[in-house]
Amino acid sequence: MRFFVTGASGWIGSALVPELLGAGHQVTGLARSDSSAAALTAAGADVVRGSVDDLDVLARAAAEADGVVHLAFKHDIAFSGDFQGAAEADRRAVDALAEPLAGTDRPFVLASGLAGLKPGQVANERDMPGIDGSAMSVRAATSLAVLALAEHGVRSSVVRLSPTCHGEGDNGFMAFLVAIARDKGVSGYIGDGTNRWPAVHRLDAARLFRLAAEKAPAGSVLHGAAEEGVAIRDVAEVIGRHLDVPVTSVAPEAAPGHFTWLSGFLGTDIPASSTLTRDLLNWQPAQPGLLEDLDKGHYFHTS
Repeated sequence: MRFFVTGASGWIGSALVPELLGAGHQVTGLARSDSSAAALTAAGADVVRGSVDDLDVLARAAAEADGVVHLAFKHDIAFSGDFQGAAEADRRAVDALAEPLAGTDRPFVLASGLAGLKPGQVANERDMPGIDGSAMSVRAATSLAVLALAEHGVRSSVVRLSPTCHGEGDNGFMAFLVAIARDKGVSGYIGDGTNRWPAVHRLDAARLFRLAAEKAPAGSVLHGAAEEGVAIRDVAEVIGRHLDVPVTSVAPEAAPGHFTWLSGFLGTDIPASSTLTRDLLNWQPAQPGLLEDLDKGHYFHTS
């Protein structure tokens, strides 16, 4: 099969492209820069130049493909304060990608997130996000729209990813926590630190996306969670040991000053199960867990 992948040179996409190619598929990746295009070509993929804002480009590429995996999201503007704008752009991109797939039974796999589904309880694949008009719910509504494509002849599925997709080269939440600990001289957690985050290695996540594209039934919700929940205090302790700094609790009222933009998220308790996903697709995560991966030391290398 020939798959069109957006975000193909990103953190998950750069693992998915070789995963698909290694399984005998062809890949066309969306690239908005010369460096991204060069990386995709070097990996063995074809290239379509453009961005998620180029809706005509997206529609043409989707029409020419046997399936679509949509990983791209405008994280740059989302993390700079305009999550709603990023989510609205994502919805426009999804609509453009989905239109030529209607009635074809071709796969369309969307990357979404696990955070906020069922705080304080273990979320499973049957749990659906609430739509309350908030910026976060704009993205949630997009995931529901993709699932609804199953009623229009699209083999659609949504992969809800853990908030931390870890691995060597990660510049996400774990790398940010390490940077804060190095800067502050302490490795912190909020409150008692018993709140849990699900976690998945990027290579296990890439394999899940491939399996979804190959065989997930229409309307499937899948959880990219290799670990149900890792306590944030345990994460802080590994970071503190590697940096040789104290591990300490940060009071909730002091968290914004200590953790900046991550503070509102770091204290959440958002465990999630992937039992149904594993049973449906025979997905068996094989890479190191989050704490083991942190202990390998690559998060602590400085250039």
